[in-house]
Amino acid sequence: MTEPKQACAAPKSELCTKTATELAGLIKARQVSPVDVVQASLDRIEEVQPVLNCFCFTFPEEALDLARQAEDQVMKGGELGPLHGVPIAIKDFTPTKGKTTTRGSVCFKDWVPDFDPVIVQRFQRAGAIMVAKTTTPEFAFSSFTRSPLWGHTLNPWDATRTPGGSSGGSGAAVGSFCVPIAEGTDMGGSVRIPAAFCGIYGHKPSLGRIPMDILNTVFDSISHFGPLARTVEDAALFLRVAEGPSDADIQSQISPLPLPDPIAADVKGLRIALSADLGFCRIHDDVRANLHAVADALRAAGAHVEEVDLGWTLDVMSEWNKLWEVLLAAAFADCLEKHRGEMDPDVVALIDAGLKQDAVSYKRIEDFRTWQWSKLARVFESHDALICPTMTRGAPDKDDRDANYDMVDENGKLCALDMTSPFNNVPQCPVMSVPSGFDREGLPTGVQVVAHRFDDPTAFRIAAAVEAAGLIRQ
Repeated sequence: MTEPKQACAAPKSELCTKTATELAGLIKARQVSPVDVVQASLDRIEEVQPVLNCFCFTFPEEALDLARQAEDQVMKGGELGPLHGVPIAIKDFTPTKGKTTTRGSVCFKDWVPDFDPVIVQRFQRAGAIMVAKTTTPEFAFSSFTRSPLWGHTLNPWDATRTPGGSSGGSGAAVGSFCVPIAEGTDMGGSVRIPAAFCGIYGHKPSLGRIPMDILNTVFDSISHFGPLARTVEDAALFLRVAEGPSDADIQSQISPLPLPDPIAADVKGLRIALSADLGFCRIHDDVRANLHAVADALRAAGAHVEEVDLGWTLDVMSEWNKLWEVLLAAAFADCLEKHRGEMDPDVVALIDAGLKQDAVSYKRIEDFRTWQWSKLARVFESHDALICPTMTRGAPDKDDRDANYDMVDENGKLCALDMTSPFNNVPQCPVMSVPSGFDREGLPTGVQVVAHRFDDPTAFRIAAAVEAAGLIRQ
């Protein structure tokens, strides 16, 4: 396979290569200053932004002011949060009080929210410093991060490729060492897709582990916040800060299963199911080979891994798509009257399709999701987790489109791009995308670790074991 290479030069400051966990420890021990850490992040953003376009807004003056305050707290010996002085980035889909949040659309180009959602409040209390907002496709609708408002965001491994979407700005920001962790939203794979394409870790937590309070409804069942990080431990740190119940989200979990601290890479005796194609996807050979390399690494670590037949059909994709169309229509159809001509034609088509669905047909999607869950539950009767690819291939060209991946080949296999959205149909199951290696073009590939409902700790244990195997390097 081709030797992997980064699209951007290596960071000038060693601080940019540190993990969030390392930086928090160094700051607490007074070995580095939050000011130096934040300045290094801002300097790296200046280097990377002209190449990758990860960010739509940066906040250098405010971030440095907060860093100076954070330094004062350290020197005074006050109590410090778990991310004290650590720079982070927030996706432009997530509202931030007093700061423009466009959601990648001209419809919101002047929206300045007057509130912070729970997740942002918790990061602030943990001492994290938001240095930037990251790009997203319009209304976070796509596996490609580009929008009429902000243009293309590019992949840190190859600037002619997409970083994925819809949290592509966050994925590229972490993958290019601008920030150690970034926030994303995942409604059909929007954390896991850029994680796979950017060679990092991305976690879709079990439904309600992190309160979801940025939509018009708190009864939606496919939407999640999640971390993009360069290590499993940083993803866990993100989750520990953000998780927990809140009345802002009626579906938030009251008592999430606690993550071990630190995460142990111990999979001895675990029974892990493997599906290379979910039963219906056409998979590139390199992705399949890397999946089996992950399986071999888990076996070497003491797990029992066996291939299974999920019994799913390609309808798991089309049924999720119906949910997505209606969610977009319910949230953003009012934009069409004034802004239709300025919006991405693909998102307009999805909203129009959602408006045409009838209520009874939409409700019957739940019947299909029940069938889909029954098949997965049967596998989980004898297995602790499932592994499968995150994407069918490495990152495609930046100008490609989601619509080019809905064909069925001569063997009845769907020529899909992502393999993520089926697990938003069963949202109580946590899913972690972990790097699995590189394809022959030198692009990262990823594997999903799917655990039993609400069992995020097992997903993290398996991810840590894969990380320990060293199948990919930054």
